[in-house]
Amino acid sequence: MILCVSFITMTACTTGETEILMARRIANAAPAVNVTARGETVPVGTANADAADDPAIWRNAADPAQSLIVGTDKKAGLYVYGLDGKARDFLDAGRVNNVDLRDDVPINGSNGILVVASDRNDIANARLALFRLDPTTARLTALGKVEAGTGEAYGICMSRQGGTTYAFIVLKDGTVNQVALDTSAATPAGRIVRTMKLGTQSEGCAVDDRTGILYVAEEDVGLWRFDARPDGSTAPTKIAAADGRNLVADAEGVAIAPMGEKDGYVLVSSQGDNAYVAYRISDDSYAGRFRIANGVIGGAEETDGIDLMLGDFGPDYPGGLFIAQDGHNATVAQNFKLVAWDDIARALGLTK
Repeated sequence: MILCVSFITMTACTTGETEILMARRIANAAPAVNVTARGETVPVGTANADAADDPAIWRNAADPAQSLIVGTDKKAGLYVYGLDGKARDFLDAGRVNNVDLRDDVPINGSNGILVVASDRNDIANARLALFRLDPTTARLTALGKVEAGTGEAYGICMSRQGGTTYAFIVLKDGTVNQVALDTSAATPAGRIVRTMKLGTQSEGCAVDDRTGILYVAEEDVGLWRFDARPDGSTAPTKIAAADGRNLVADAEGVAIAPMGEKDGYVLVSSQGDNAYVAYRISDDSYAGRFRIANGVIGGAEETDGIDLMLGDFGPDYPGGLFIAQDGHNATVAQNFKLVAWDDIARALGLTK
């Protein structure tokens, strides 16, 4: 979020000061095209607070319109929403910050949808909170927690490689621990197989399972990629700097639009100017910027978490679904905005 600093002491921004700072950042940033949301979720239960944070998408291949969204209220727990935006379930999980999921994972004797959240109920000791999502009832069932290192849990993303499920937990200080998960028994287990490091506060991440690349956003520095393989290099490669032009700090949520075997786009939330930036996976080059503007449904501002999945999600989202946390949802609590990928691709002139 934006901070205001006086010459004597740090103070909270007034509404006017925040608007002035944001206007300056938008004016200095590269041009961005506008898209509008086609849907939104009901607000999270925690009002008057920075509460909604990160979404994860499950696509129902048999009936795409019945797909589900899992979203965090980082003060309270996890929501499950339908594509109509209505809450289907809420699980009191305490302070869970980010969330990701993978389908067809062995869970206590049968394959299912594994949901993993970064658990920051103890800010000195990071944990992974594991859940099973029932696609029929849209209910979450807690499976247990796995230790994930010393420090405050922040970002989370998952990967499936060679039959093993990995969780990448991003600690607030920029440490990234890769945790091999075992959910085949009644009590889940995990072990840290390696550790990577960025220099400062980091959070958003996503893994491209096709290419074995992990993308991580270092908030005031930029977007990085790592080798996601458990025996790969731990050295990061910078894709884009938070230069105030294409990517405006804070760099926050990260999502992937995979196309073909190795192509597509990686998207990152440019929170500092209420925008989102696309980079080409093939060569890390800049592909464009967009904003979610006010329409029939309100726009999105100061976005933290994002998620994206291509494919049919029914008549409103035939080519894919992009979801963004909305940090300013009019006079009600924060929520998540739903945007058709086709609208984004068309606005930016992206190759399908």
